[in-house]
Amino acid sequence: MTDTKPKIGFIDNSRLMIESMVRAGADVFIGYPITPANLLYSYSHKRFPSFFAAPDEITTVQLMSGFAAAGHIPVTATSFPGFALMIESINMAYMMELPMVIVLAQRLGPATGSATSGAQGDIALLSGLISGGLAIPVLSIAQHTDNWTIPAQCVQISVRLRTPVILVTSKEEVMTQYSFDINQLEPITPVKRSYYEHDETFRPYLPNANLVPDFLPLTNTKHQVRYTASTHNMDGILQNSTKEALANTERLHNKIVKNSSDFTFYEYDEQIGAESIVISYGITSLSAKVAVKALRDDGIKVSLLLIKTLFPIPPVYYSIIEKYKKIIIAEENLTGQYRQSLFGYRHSDKIKGVNKMGKMIDPNEIVKAVKSL
Repeated sequence: MTDTKPKIGFIDNSRLMIESMVRAGADVFIGYPITPANLLYSYSHKRFPSFFAAPDEITTVQLMSGFAAAGHIPVTATSFPGFALMIESINMAYMMELPMVIVLAQRLGPATGSATSGAQGDIALLSGLISGGLAIPVLSIAQHTDNWTIPAQCVQISVRLRTPVILVTSKEEVMTQYSFDINQLEPITPVKRSYYEHDETFRPYLPNANLVPDFLPLTNTKHQVRYTASTHNMDGILQNSTKEALANTERLHNKIVKNSSDFTFYEYDEQIGAESIVISYGITSLSAKVAVKALRDDGIKVSLLLIKTLFPIPPVYYSIIEKYKKIIIAEENLTGQYRQSLFGYRHSDKIKGVNKMGKMIDPNEIVKAVKSL
């Protein structure tokens, strides 16, 4: 937006996220309604050029794969029970290298949990989402303007890297209405899609320098196109354990890691002289920001790292964290799932988690944790 006068809107983040992805070039939404992702489903019905109501979550990603293979950029939104049903098909789309975005609105678990309680409980699941532990882009949101910028980035990443992308959010983020200046929202440029244009036979899994193969939709009339979810060579021919086929599967991981700097997003508020750093992500980022301000107002030096790229874990996070003697990680789950992803299960007096289940973390709880160290 270019207006200098404030333009106040009253809106929930579901609408921002859907509008962002449509403007970025996503053109079809396929979904099965589930709380707390229902507003994403509802807005998509009104905003996407094409909308399909799937009979279940398994069918959802199967349909998304078909649309992606035909040259579309599909999106869906779900919560843990639906996401659990999607996992095998997400692995299928990952192996086929098909672009798509899956929005995961977290809620309290396990099993169906409580549809009306928010949480950050699916992080450990996402870190091992792809069989074999292969990397897949998982992004989160740290402040309200991220609901505009990060979804668009997810669309861009999915196309550039030919991969499914997971966008993690929560009930509080997608269902809470609030007012803000709409002029804060920057213009979104649609993703530019490029296709294989040569006369030589198209090899659907022949990698370029960035390890990402060229793409052709199944609808093209010049070349034969094979997309397969089984172990395959560069031509898409099924092979079980040949050197080329195994190397092709290894490339799926390496292309994400090699290009991860292109989708490394975070906010680092460094205070010179601080020995402590507060780390958070998602809805808990808001409490972390308030807590850090309160600590600084109290004369305590502390830095803040708000994480937006959850996986693969960017090396820059460790470069930042190594500067500090005391590390406080706040997240709305019982076991400290992202803390475990960063540092493993070993206890350390240097690292402290602020954790809660079923209720949002209060800034005072983070303040108390920092002072206790």
